[in-house]
Amino acid sequence: MPRILAYLVLLVAGVLSLPVAAAFFDGEGSEDWILPVQLGGMAAVGALVGLATPALVGDGAATGRRVIVGALLGIGAALVGVALFFLLLNGFDGA
Repeated sequence: MPRILAYLVLLVAGVLSLPVAAAFFDGEGSEDWILPVQLGGMAAVGALVGLATPALVGDGAATGRRVIVGALLGIGAALVGVALFFLLLNGFDGA
């Protein structure tokens, strides 16, 4: 159960991280920073979730491995969020 909860937290944070990053970096000259800030923020959130949830990687995993796997899962969740917003903005073209 903790593993599923950690995945859900990462997924929700990944979807919400793009609008949050865009709210702060959508000014003139700083719009190129939206995706790097989102990915960096989600790597940090994923690392924290991996550190706090040993079941995410495995109960016997070392701390460094939990942090790295959590960061990678956070980046993956951020990419899912970007893909979701891309599909919502562009829609589905059936042609």
